[in-house]
Amino acid sequence: MSTMKNAISWFEIPAADIDRAKSFYEAIFDFEMQSLDISEEVKMALFPAEENTVGGALVYNEEWYHPSNSAGSLVYLNANPDLQDVLDRVEEQGGSIEIEKRIITEDYGHMAIIEDSEGNRIALHSDN
Repeated sequence: MSTMKNAISWFEIPAADIDRAKSFYEAIFDFEMQSLDISEEVKMALFPAEENTVGGALVYNEEWYHPSNSAGSLVYLNANPDLQDVLDRVEEQGGSIEIEKRIITEDYGHMAIIEDSEGNRIALHSDN
């Protein structure tokens, strides 16, 4: 039987404009992302992640990646210690708040859902 360390090992969020998407996430989370141009057709911006943890990227590829606010997977990004701090920056960076901060349960913390600068539906999670 296989043992799974994490339910997620990598995630990719579609971007129609990789520079705009990178600026959006850097501003709302107050961190820097590393740009990685695979080719003229595939461009990425990597979310910060420590070695041997879950990582992910914004990805531009016109053929394969299409932003969506209603279809596809819903990714929960870590917004600890309090996702309200992230929510407070979303609208000024060109996103919108779809579901305000709410408690899941005392054991599972809080969540919210935003639409990012590219039109993707993204969830946020924090313990508080």
